[in-house]
Amino acid sequence: MRALDYQTAFHLAPVGLVLSRERIIEDCNEQLCAIFGFAREWLIGKSFEVLYPSPDEFARIGERIAAHISKEGTYSDDRIMKRSNGELFWCHVTGRALDRATPHAAGVWTFEDLSATRRVAIELTPREREIAAQLVTGKTSKQIGRVLDISPRTVDIYRARLMRKYDTGNATELLQRLLGT
Repeated sequence: MRALDYQTAFHLAPVGLVLSRERIIEDCNEQLCAIFGFAREWLIGKSFEVLYPSPDEFARIGERIAAHISKEGTYSDDRIMKRSNGELFWCHVTGRALDRATPHAAGVWTFEDLSATRRVAIELTPREREIAAQLVTGKTSKQIGRVLDISPRTVDIYRARLMRKYDTGNATELLQRLLGT
């Protein structure tokens, strides 16, 4: 029987786990590799950027993460990520910095694949993906604007675009489509 220790627990955890330094993957477990479709050996030493749909999203979300961790110590969100084959999918991400004063210096991150209950059915721009990720948390346009550092009116414009793309008549229908219900 295999000994149960921290190393074994890390590698067999039912969620994707990553140890990182400066947004570089120092180590990851089998579940992360299964979620994203990359070999562990290939991921080690790579930037988290390879898991994002675009470099722009990697940069913007990284800025938000740093600001939030500096204040709260942890960060969590649902966002659209990218598998090795280019497929986009919803993922719940949670992270903690070893030192909140230097949020990206060293951290521990979890990744949960939400694609079984929430599909990415329509092609979205990077900004639309960010707005959609905030909408599913129930935030108002004003709150989303603060999080993304854009005006509430800009959020409303993107919400209207999302409603057209998802062919919905109101915000409630849009939220149902984004959540896959």
